[in-house]
Amino acid sequence: MLKQIFCIAAITTLAGCASTNQTEKLPQPIDAAALEISLAKQQADLVAVIDENTQKQAASNTVLSTQLKALETQIAQIKIDPKETVVPVALECPPSPLGGKFILGATENVYIDEIKASFKTRIDTGAESSSLDARNIILFERDGKQWVRFDVFTQGSDAPAETFESRVERFVRIKQEADEKSDRRPVIHAHLQIGKYKAETDLNLVDRSHLDFPLLLGRKFMQDIAIVDVGQTFIHGKKQAPAAINK
Repeated sequence: MLKQIFCIAAITTLAGCASTNQTEKLPQPIDAAALEISLAKQQADLVAVIDENTQKQAASNTVLSTQLKALETQIAQIKIDPKETVVPVALECPPSPLGGKFILGATENVYIDEIKASFKTRIDTGAESSSLDARNIILFERDGKQWVRFDVFTQGSDAPAETFESRVERFVRIKQEADEKSDRRPVIHAHLQIGKYKAETDLNLVDRSHLDFPLLLGRKFMQDIAIVDVGQTFIHGKKQAPAAINK
């Protein structure tokens, strides 16, 4: 009886082991061909990405090379003299001690545009107003305004005088030191040129035949535009009248 029980148990155990082994799955074998195809595709994709990046880099290098050549051409066109030295320039120049005024000598040649002539002129800081040598001064009215007719020796006292007319701006009274009486003079407006400098001023008309200079410029003319250097004369040369130039 005991032997029969052992035999049945052994048979049951063997049957269970056989059933278990039959239900377990065996691993699938590796397909070498499919693996090779997958690796080849990955390699092809990687090569395509590398080629695309290479082309982009090449295009960028081409643009940079073109820009570099253009810059080299511009530099080559700039001619630099090795003897030249670069001098730094101040952003602002220091203010001039003359304050924008020009220098006049004690005597100058002054051209009067209304008279079309140049005159040897005394620059006199002691005189307040400016005056022109005029002869045969005659006052008259024109269109309700005061005018004056006068003669001027434009070519010197040895040549005939020329007659001019001008509107009177006002009258001034000039008192001479040697005479207690005042002298009433008509004043005209004139455009002057001294060298390259041009200016406007008022001139009173008076007989200056007893003086060395037919024209005198006083302080009113100089106060805003010029400074006098009494140690110099004829700094600005002489402007020729149009008639003298045409000759």
